[in-house]
Amino acid sequence: MKVLIATKNQGKIEGAKRALQKYFENIQIEGIPVESNVSEQPVNDDIYIGAKNRVKNLKMYAKENNIEADLFLSIESGINNSLGRWLITNIAIIEDNNDFESYGTSPSFPVPENLVNDIIDTDLSQVMNRIFVKDDERHNKGGGIQLLTHDKVSRIDLTEMAFVMALTKYINDNWR
Repeated sequence: MKVLIATKNQGKIEGAKRALQKYFENIQIEGIPVESNVSEQPVNDDIYIGAKNRVKNLKMYAKENNIEADLFLSIESGINNSLGRWLITNIAIIEDNNDFESYGTSPSFPVPENLVNDIIDTDLSQVMNRIFVKDDERHNKGGGIQLLTHDKVSRIDLTEMAFVMALTKYINDNWR
């Protein structure tokens, strides 16, 4: 199965691959960075919109470059207060060639109220770099969640869970 994902981030690619391997064999996944067309730090609905835009832009890129794929994936992380509290959430989207879409979210984690405006004005990564220490390994693989959970949960884990949730419509014909 040929899969394109709208990122070059190795942690996100690995998380998506782990999710897909739970249900499919012979996964070939290629990362292609495309724009989200939302702010660097998506807020509320822009998290879904950014993920959706990435899939749309990925499909357009594939068509323009004659790249065939079975599935097109994206994941967008952002800050939201849909439950009345500020959380960081990942939204994963999967589309096939027939424009059938499914989506899922990762577990979310709380944001201290005193950091919300800083995160919205810049982005989570910059705030994490200021509070902790800038670390390219964290940025590319573990993510800030690895620091916050004391190495118990990584960005790869959150990405995997978001894509497993997004796969529920693909693996259950009666859930479509």
